[in-house]
Amino acid sequence: MAAGPPPPLEPSPLPTFAEEGFGEKFLRKTRENPLVPLGCLCTVGVLAYGLISFRKGNTRRSQLMMRARVVAQGFTFAALLGGMVATAIKSR
Repeated sequence: MAAGPPPPLEPSPLPTFAEEGFGEKFLRKTRENPLVPLGCLCTVGVLAYGLISFRKGNTRRSQLMMRARVVAQGFTFAALLGGMVATAIKSR
């Protein structure tokens, strides 16, 4: 029995996605993981208040705010990782 060459493979069609602008993508990502933008806002707020305190000469409050900024950044990072884990688990 002589076998001929295998039949040619048909390429599968690629999925198409709708165009998504910056605003739509930002809103979608915010709805998926609302803690990340909240953490970013807290980080910026604490940083701004710390810089204002530094400029006014209140070094004690400035140092406290810089430490609070590190905590806020840690919260943002933890929220980002948590969102990634939740998305990975949901996609399975």
